[in-house]
Amino acid sequence: MKLKFTHLDYQEKAAMSVVNLFKGQPNKLNKSLVDRILKSNELINQVKEWEDISIFSNNKLVITEEEILKNLQEIQKENGLRVDKTLKKLDDILNFSIEMETGTGKTYVYTKTMFELNKHYGWNKFIIMVPSIAIREGVYKSLEITKDHFFEDYKKKIRFFIYDTKNKSNLINIKHFADTPDIEVIIMNHQAFNINKNSLNARIIYQELDSINSQKPIDLIKRANPILIIDEPQKFGNAEKKFKEFTPLFILRYSATHKKEYNKIYKLDAIDAYNEKLVKKIGVIGIEQVGTTGTDSYIYLDRINISKKHYPEAYIEIETKGKSGIKRKEIKVKNGDNLYELSGELTQYKEGFVVETIDGLENKIRFLNGIELKTGDVYGSEANENAIRRVQIRETIKRHFEKEKELFKKGIKVLSLFFIDEVSKYRKYGDTGNELKGEYASFFEEEYEKIKNEILKDVFLDAEYRQYLETHDAKNVHNGYFSIDKKGRFVDSKAKGKEKESDDISAYDLIMKDKERLLSFEEPTRFIFSHSALREGWDNPNVFQICTLRHTHSEISKRQEIGRGLRICVNQNGERMDSKKLEEEFFDINHLTIIANESYENFAKQLQNEILESLKDRITSLPLEVFEKREFINEDGRKVKLKKQDASLLYADLVNNGYLNDKDEITDKFIEDFENGKFNLSEKFKDIKKDIAKFMKKVYEDRTFKITENEKEKNIKIENFEPDKEKFEKFKELWNLINKKTIYEVDFNTDELIQKSIESINKNLKITPIKVKIVEGEQIDKFEKYDLEKGETLKTEKVKYENLAVDYGEIKYDLIGEISKNTKLLRKTIIKILQGISREKFDMFKLNPEEFILKVSNLINNEIGTTLIENIKYNLTEETYDNSIFTIKKFEGKLDENVIKVEKHIYNYLKFDSRIERKFAESGLEIGTEIKVYAKLPSDFKIETPVGNYNPDWAIVIQNGDEKNIYFIAETKGSLDSMEIREKERLKIEYAKKHFEVLNSIFEDKKIKYDVVDNYDALMKIVK
Repeated sequence: MKLKFTHLDYQEKAAMSVVNLFKGQPNKLNKSLVDRILKSNELINQVKEWEDISIFSNNKLVITEEEILKNLQEIQKENGLRVDKTLKKLDDILNFSIEMETGTGKTYVYTKTMFELNKHYGWNKFIIMVPSIAIREGVYKSLEITKDHFFEDYKKKIRFFIYDTKNKSNLINIKHFADTPDIEVIIMNHQAFNINKNSLNARIIYQELDSINSQKPIDLIKRANPILIIDEPQKFGNAEKKFKEFTPLFILRYSATHKKEYNKIYKLDAIDAYNEKLVKKIGVIGIEQVGTTGTDSYIYLDRINISKKHYPEAYIEIETKGKSGIKRKEIKVKNGDNLYELSGELTQYKEGFVVETIDGLENKIRFLNGIELKTGDVYGSEANENAIRRVQIRETIKRHFEKEKELFKKGIKVLSLFFIDEVSKYRKYGDTGNELKGEYASFFEEEYEKIKNEILKDVFLDAEYRQYLETHDAKNVHNGYFSIDKKGRFVDSKAKGKEKESDDISAYDLIMKDKERLLSFEEPTRFIFSHSALREGWDNPNVFQICTLRHTHSEISKRQEIGRGLRICVNQNGERMDSKKLEEEFFDINHLTIIANESYENFAKQLQNEILESLKDRITSLPLEVFEKREFINEDGRKVKLKKQDASLLYADLVNNGYLNDKDEITDKFIEDFENGKFNLSEKFKDIKKDIAKFMKKVYEDRTFKITENEKEKNIKIENFEPDKEKFEKFKELWNLINKKTIYEVDFNTDELIQKSIESINKNLKITPIKVKIVEGEQIDKFEKYDLEKGETLKTEKVKYENLAVDYGEIKYDLIGEISKNTKLLRKTIIKILQGISREKFDMFKLNPEEFILKVSNLINNEIGTTLIENIKYNLTEETYDNSIFTIKKFEGKLDENVIKVEKHIYNYLKFDSRIERKFAESGLEIGTEIKVYAKLPSDFKIETPVGNYNPDWAIVIQNGDEKNIYFIAETKGSLDSMEIREKERLKIEYAKKHFEVLNSIFEDKKIKYDVVDNYDALMKIVK
C-alpha cells in the first residue's frame, strides 16, 4: 500500500502564515565565492588554471524587524490570536511558534512550509531539530513517503539526510550541504550537538575532521545561514542555548504543547482539531481493582444492559466450580441473584454476595454485603496484576472485533496496539534460544480464540468477513516490535530521560519499515505488542485501540499515550477517511478507544487537565475586563470597541439576564435562550448582539469541552437495531413518498453571474479605511499613589481619527489570483467582474487590500450560491432507498445523556445529537396529540447537492383533524435567523426544497412539506 496525501485548507493556512511573515523580502538565490583553488600544477597556455569555490546560503533578511512585526500582527489578527506588541527573541534570534494538535500533520506542514519559503524567497537550507531518535526516524520516514506528493506540487525534491556522526557518508553530506542550489535538509536530534560529560559524539560537530578537509561540521552548516525548524521545542531543555551556534536566519517552533511561546502565528489546538474533525474521537475503558475482603473473591463487572422489556441486567465474570475444576466465566445477573449459588457454591462468595441493586443510569452493581462496583472494576484479592491484564487484553480484543466488523466492508484495516514494560511478558527464550510465549501472548491467544469462536456462531455474519477470520489462527494475528539484541532476540528497550523513551534505531527502523504493510488486509498482523519506551515511533493511522499493560501508573502524559492513535484512518487505497468522505459517519468510524490500567475517572481527569493546560490562552469566563478589551462586529461588518462605560453596561446586562454566574461563567440559560432565539440584550447593543452571542457560545463550548467519553458508561448497546414493526408500518406511507432518489443538473450562465456580481459589489461593498487615532491629553492637577497604580494620572482632552495613507512598499497582491482562489472561478471571469464595477468601488482596494479581497470574494460567492439555486433542476431517477438503511449495525449510547426512551419514534430509543433535538422530541413530538409516528432519518438517507450531500433531520407523520395525514420533513436549527445557519447549510436547505418539489410533482393527493423549524410550536404553525 502507498499512502495518498491530499491538500487540506488548515495545512495550507499554517504554511502560508509563515510565508506571509516575510512579505516584502525579495526572492533571491544567494551564491557567494568563498575560495579559489588550483585545479592542477600543469600550465595551460602558460597560465595556471584556478577553480572558484562557491556556496549557496539563505539570503539574509532584507526587510526590517518593524516590517516583520507589522506582518506578524496582521497574521495574528487574521488567525484570531493575541496580537504581540513587540517581537520576542531567543539569544537575539527571531523565533516563531506554530501550535498544532497531535495527529494533524505537523511534519507535513513544516515540509510544505520549506517548499513555500523556497518558492517565495529562494531560501533552501533547513535544519529540522528533534528531541529524540524516535521523532528523528519518524521525520525521515515522513519526508520519504511525501516526496512524490510534493514533487507533483512544486516540481522539486528535497535532498534530506540524518546527521549521524557514526555514519561517515552523512558527514560528507554535510560538506555538500551548502554546495548546491537545491533544497537541502539536515535532520538532527539535539543529542548530536548538546555537549555534556557523557556526550563524546556530540563533541564531533565542533571538531576538525579529516573526512571533510579538516573543517568543523558546525562551520560548514552555519555558513549556509540555515532556517531551524524545531519539532517539540518543549522537550529540548538547556539544548535550546545551542541553537545560536548554527547562526540561523530565524527559528520556527512546532508543537501541540509549547511551554514557552514566541510570536505565535498559527494555532490548531485540541478543541479546534476535534471540532473540525481532523482527529479521532477518544473513548476510554478504565480497568482497576477496587478493594479486597482478604478472601479469594473475584468479580469483574463488564457491562449493564438496559431494556424496556425487563429490569437492568449485569454481565459479570466470576469464578465457577465445574467438573474439570475452577474456571472464570461470564454470567448474566439480575436483582436477587446469589453468586454463591451461581458459582457452584464456592465459599468465597458465601458472605453476602447477593445482588441488591443494578443501577442502569450510574452503571453500578451493589451486593447485600455493601460491596459496590462500577463497570470496568475488578474486585477481590485474586484481582492480581495478571488477572487485570487479562481483562484488559480481553476488552481490547472485544473492541477490536466490534470495530473490525463495522469497517471490514469499507476496506479499512483495524489495528490494536499493546504497550508493555517487559518483553518477557510477551516473549521468553529457552536455554537453547528457542522462542516461548510470555503470559501476555498466552492470555491473548486464549481470549482471541474464545471471542472469535463466539463471533463465528453468528449466522448473519458477513460471508467475506467470516472467511477473513477463519483464515488465520490466533498465533498469526499478533506480533511484537521490540529492540533486538545481537542474537536476534527481543530485549527490553532502554528508557532514557524524563520522557522514558528509547534511542534504539533498529527498533524504530522495523516499525517505520512495516508502517504501510500493516495497513493491508494481506498482512495477517492486526494486534501489535511493543515496548512503551518505543511509543513515539508508533504513528499508524489505523490504530483504533491502545491498551496500556504496565505495572504501575506511569508519569507519561496521557496526551502522549493517546497521540499514537489520533490520526484519521485510511482505506486499502491509502486514502484518508476524512469528513468529506464520511460526512456524518466521521466520528463513528474515526474513534480511538484507550483500555487503561486505571479508572476512567483518573485517566480522564489527567487528560482533561493536560488539555486545559494547553488551552490556557482560551477565554473560559467573562469578567468585565474581557469586554473592555474586545472588539465586536456590527451589522455592517465594522469593528466596534466598547467604551469602559458601555462594557460595564453590557456586563451588568448579562448578569441581570442570568447569562453569567457568580464566577463569570456562561450559564445554561444563555445556551437555552440562544438556541430558542430568545437571547436578550438592551437596545443599546442591538447592532452587535449577534457577534456577542457568537462569541459567548464559543466561550461556553471551550469551557464545557470534554475530550473523552467513558466507553463503559454506554448502557444501551444493540447490534443490528431494527425499527419497531408496528410503528414502521405506520411510517411506511411517508417513507414510500420520500425514498425516491434524484439527480441534479445546473444550467449555469456565466454572463448572468458576472452581471449579478457587478451589481452586488457596486451596491454592497463597504471597505473600512485604515485610520489613525489621535488622542490628546494632559496630566491631572492633583493625584495620589492610587491614581498612579490605576494608570489614571492623565486626562483625555481630545480624540480624533484620520484616514491613514498606507504605503504597502514592495508588497504585491495578486488581486485576480486571490479572488479566483477564494471563489473557484476562472481568472478571466474575475477580470470581467472587476472591469465592470464602478471606479469608486475598485479604488477601495487601495484603502485596505486584504479586506477588499475578502469582501469581494464573499459577495461573488453569495451570487454563485443564489445563481445555482435559481438554475438547479432535480430529476427523478428509478433508484430508491432500501428499507435496510433503517437497520443500525451498532446502536450504543448512555441513557439520559445522549439516548432517551421514546414511544412514537420508529425505534424504542432515540439517539440525539443536541439539546435542541432532545427538546424537539421529548417536549414536542412525543407529547403532541397530532403526531402519529416519526423517525430521525438515518445518515445513509442523503440528498445530493452542489455543496455536498444533505441529510434531513426528521420525517414526521402528522394526523390532521379530517383524518388526512400530513407528511413533514423537518430540519431543526437552534435559531431561524439565517445568520446563525452557516452559508453551506443554508444552501443545502435551499437545494433540498427543490428536491422535495420534484417528489411532490409525482403525487396527486399526498404532499410532502419541508421546512426548517426551531421548536415544536413552529412546526405546528407551519402545518396549520
